Amino acid sequence: MLVDSHCHLDKLDYEQLHTGIDDVLAKAKARGIDYCLSVGVTLESFPTMMEMIAPHNNVFASCGVHPLDIEAGFDYDKLKEYAKHERVVAIGETGLDYHYQPELAEQQKEIFRQHVRLAVELNKPLIIHTRMAREDTLQILREEGAEKCGGVLHCFTESLEMAQAAIELGFYISISGIVTFNKASELKNVVNQLPLERLLVETDSPYLAPIPYRGKQNQPAYVREVAEYIGLLKGVSVEEVERVTTDNFFALFSRAKRR
Repeated sequence: MLVDSHCHLDKLDYEQLHTGIDDVLAKAKARGIDYCLSVGVTLESFPTMMEMIAPHNNVFASCGVHPLDIEAGFDYDKLKEYAKHERVVAIGETGLDYHYQPELAEQQKEIFRQHVRLAVELNKPLIIHTRMAREDTLQILREEGAEKCGGVLHCFTESLEMAQAAIELGFYISISGIVTFNKASELKNVVNQLPLERLLVETDSPYLAPIPYRGKQNQPAYVREVAEYIGLLKGVSVEEVERVTTDNFFALFSRAKRR
């Protein structure tokens, strides 16, 4: 059994796939992916996402505003209202991204802090996006007491030192299909050196499809390729990767219940 710990089911182009969410989840189930976490990125799209996943009790949700979407609007009271939903097991996607919008750094930091404070208040773990903002990300997590709620650095592509610092705060590190890319040598080295007990696996679908699907629309079924590649890197069976990463997921997202 595997869990796709980070996907955007409401962002898939189902018309292009000539199918719907039921079929996408059935294809994942056929490959042993029994659970998914559908991650919110804007408050505007959150209700639609929740309506889409409502019939599927093996799909959990998160609520947040992605750092690259803050210009679409941020309302703390609405975030808090949505975050209290019983299907919401985490706060995010939130964080900092200075690669695309460095001019919004100060605004990103303030909104990130508000997400962390809410996560601590509600005792729901954080889902963190960080790019070219290592020091600021860790500083805010420390200053706002993020160790009280924990969380995950998703789609990790940063340094080993950042991963270790996050783990010291009680965070997990989530690995996406990027690890299968030929040029991802630094990430492969990080995965080799981190304990499996602190790793999660994800697709970040519809983005970043792993080899051999690179260039195609990603979907939860492809998280198996990520797990298999991690097994090869670490010299363990895919069954071991399945067992440990699934246990890690339910340990972190304690409001997500196995069925």
